[in-house]
Amino acid sequence: MPVVCLLAGLLLATTHGVSAGGEIRRSDAPRLVDLVREAQSGVDRLTAQRDRLVSAVDNHHGGSPGATAALQAITRRSDQLAAQAGLNPLRGPGLVVTLNDAQRDAEGRFPRDAAPDDLVVHQQDIVAVLNALWSAGAEGIQVQDQRIIGTSAPRCVGNTLLLGGRTYSPPYVISAIGDVPAMQAALTAAPLVTLYKQYAVRFGLGYTEVPGSAVELTGYSAPVRMKYAKPAGPLGY
Repeated sequence: MPVVCLLAGLLLATTHGVSAGGEIRRSDAPRLVDLVREAQSGVDRLTAQRDRLVSAVDNHHGGSPGATAALQAITRRSDQLAAQAGLNPLRGPGLVVTLNDAQRDAEGRFPRDAAPDDLVVHQQDIVAVLNALWSAGAEGIQVQDQRIIGTSAPRCVGNTLLLGGRTYSPPYVISAIGDVPAMQAALTAAPLVTLYKQYAVRFGLGYTEVPGSAVELTGYSAPVRMKYAKPAGPLGY
C-alpha cells in the first residue's frame, strides 16, 4: 500500500507539472458544432443579402404589372432578333461549298508554271463565295464551325484563315441554308468564283458544291456587343 500511494502521488505531481495547472484534456481547436453554426450564420447572412438585391432589382424595374409586361415584350423582341442575327442554330435544305489548296500530283509535284499564290485559297475567294450565297438569299451561312453574322470578318494569314480569333487550315467548308438552285446560280454567275474555278482546273485547287436536304448551322455564341463602335451622326444613323 505505501508503494501504491507513492506511485499515485508521483503520477499526480507529474500531471500537474505537464498541465501547468490547467485542464490537460482541454483543446483550443474549434468543435464541429461551432463550425456548423458559423457556416449556417454565413448562409443566413448571404441569403438576406440576396433577398435585398432581388428587392432592389424589382424596385428598379418598377415591380409593377406594366414593367413586367414591358420586360416580356423586350424579351420576345430579343428572341426574334436573335434568330435573324444568326444567334440560333438553323437546320434545313442548303449547299456546302468546299475550297482547298492545290494538291501535289502522283509524283509529288505542282504545275511548273504555278506561282506559290496560285496554289492556295485566298481571302478574296472565300469572300466571293460568301457574297454570292448572300446575294442568292441565304438564310444563314457557316464557315468551318463558326456562324457568319454581320460583324464576322474572315481574314487570310499566310495560308491559314483567321475568323473570330481562331485560325483554320484548309480545306475551308462553307455551309449555307436557303434556295439551293438560286445559290448555285449565284455561284455560277459570280466573276471571282468563276475565276477561282478556272484556277482550280489549271492548278488543281479544290472546289466542290454539295447540296443537302438537312444542312445544320450552329448558332453564333460569342458576344455581339460592339466595344469600339459609336454613332456616326446625331441620330445614330
